[in-house]
Amino acid sequence: MPTPTEIRLKRAERVLEVAFDDGSRFALPAEYLRVESPSAEVQGHGPGQKVILAGRREVGILRAEPVGHYAIRIVFDDLHDSGIYSWTYLHALGREQAERWAEYERALAAKGLSRDPPKRKG
Repeated sequence: MPTPTEIRLKRAERVLEVAFDDGSRFALPAEYLRVESPSAEVQGHGPGQKVILAGRREVGILRAEPVGHYAIRIVFDDLHDSGIYSWTYLHALGREQAERWAEYERALAAKGLSRDPPKRKG
């Protein structure tokens, strides 16, 4: 199991940078982490239940908190905070970022959804 050697939150850039002991380094955008949250709210409770989240282009990360010696909990500025990102899951998100992101964009398009937040009336 790869273990992080460094985790750096860059709030202004809305990116979580993670370096692992296998030499890999990933810059994971907040939007990507939010739409791939391991929480039941996003992943569902079984196969084929994943929810496609729209309108998260501008989401930020308030903080990342350690969970034991195996994970972090990310608190997003849309107040989502129930996902526990294990080291294995963070590493997979980094390795599979291009494929997962392309699939997310395909799913949004298929449902006629946008990454942009809804426009406010007024």
